[in-house]
Amino acid sequence: MNRNTKTSTSNHPHQELTARVTLPVDFRLQDFLTFHRRDKTELCERVSDNSVEKAMLINGVPCCLILTLSQNSAEISLAVDGDTAPLTPQALETLLRHMLGLTQDISAFEEAYKNDANISRLLKHSHGLRIPQTGTPFEAITWAITGQLISVEAAVSIRRRLIEKTGVPHSCGLLCQPDAGLLAATGISIYRECGYSNSKATTIQRVAQQLVDGELSLSLDDDPAAIAKNLLAVKGVGPWTVSYTLLRGFGYLDGSLHGDVAVRRNLQRLLALEEKPSEKETQQWLAPFSPYRALVAAHLWAMQSDQGY
Repeated sequence: MNRNTKTSTSNHPHQELTARVTLPVDFRLQDFLTFHRRDKTELCERVSDNSVEKAMLINGVPCCLILTLSQNSAEISLAVDGDTAPLTPQALETLLRHMLGLTQDISAFEEAYKNDANISRLLKHSHGLRIPQTGTPFEAITWAITGQLISVEAAVSIRRRLIEKTGVPHSCGLLCQPDAGLLAATGISIYRECGYSNSKATTIQRVAQQLVDGELSLSLDDDPAAIAKNLLAVKGVGPWTVSYTLLRGFGYLDGSLHGDVAVRRNLQRLLALEEKPSEKETQQWLAPFSPYRALVAAHLWAMQSDQGY
């Protein structure tokens, strides 16, 4: 699909819904904006000031989410290219809370570990950290598979090319993040043209097809343990991919991202170790923090070289 398909159109029937929520006093606005600003070309998401526009297919219908945030509240509007909105107002509010990470019980974590020598240092830097969520769990697993063993920058570039090839245009001028139906029907050669290895291409296609066929479920109502078990049974999906999917797609805070290179590197800095800890050593260090192991990993991600660790 040519980039020129982003040209805005006005001949679509148009439905719009809105919802609003109050934000916690410690909500980290910039974390949310930064997460959606990863692709500087703004192919699928567009960030300006304190707002985010995100195009996606919802039940096969091209939609654009417009999230506007202030210090105290967040509002979401759903612009639909179609006659009927695919979400109810209540479902739209639920989606807003989920994407903002407001369903994550971070206060219990911070209260429990505020006096821990190492966690307290992380909290000093990233108090109030929540995990911004993808629009759907399927988007999270495509991110996870795409990002296996490569940099974030490389993953963003490959994802961008896939959206250019398969994304459905919305009248707001963005391309919709492709859903399972589109990616199941996308040929392996297209994935390869976008920069995917054969293994990653077949894994995404396999997951998408199983979702289309009803052999796999990624519902937010499903038990995370059951999701993890079912995903691990899919060829090409390993523990890191599952933990990342659960963290970014379900707000599940207890996956163990001990295999993540950045987590291990920053744990080395936090503990002032001479060498980067092994995956096993990192797994053992994270284990006592259950049910918040993935949240601790996210705090390690948030470490910056100029924070005096």
